Amino acid sequence: MKIKLAHLREHAVGGGWVNFAVFDAKATNGDNDSLLLQLTNRARASGLRIDQSALAFASGGRIKFYGNQKLVNYLANNWRGVWTHTIDC
Repeated sequence: MKIKLAHLREHAVGGGWVNFAVFDAKATNGDNDSLLLQLTNRARASGLRIDQSALAFASGGRIKFYGNQKLVNYLANNWRGVWTHTIDC
C-alpha cells in the first residue's frame, strides 16, 4: 500500500531549520504511535531527513493530526495539505 506524505522544512523558533514529515494515514487498530514510528523509519530509510513527524487523517469531517505536539500545534494552524512523496507500507 502507498502512503502519501509531505516532507517539509521550516524555520525553527530557536533558529535553524526543522525537517518534518506528515503522513496521510491513521492506524486501523488504534496504535497510532507504532504506525507513526514505522512510517517515520521507512521515510528516513529512503533518505529523507526527519526531525519531527505526524499523522494527518480525516475524522468527523475535519483534518486531525497525531504526533509530535509542537508539530501538531503548527500543523493545526498552518497545514495546507501538499503531498510531496509516497512510500510503500
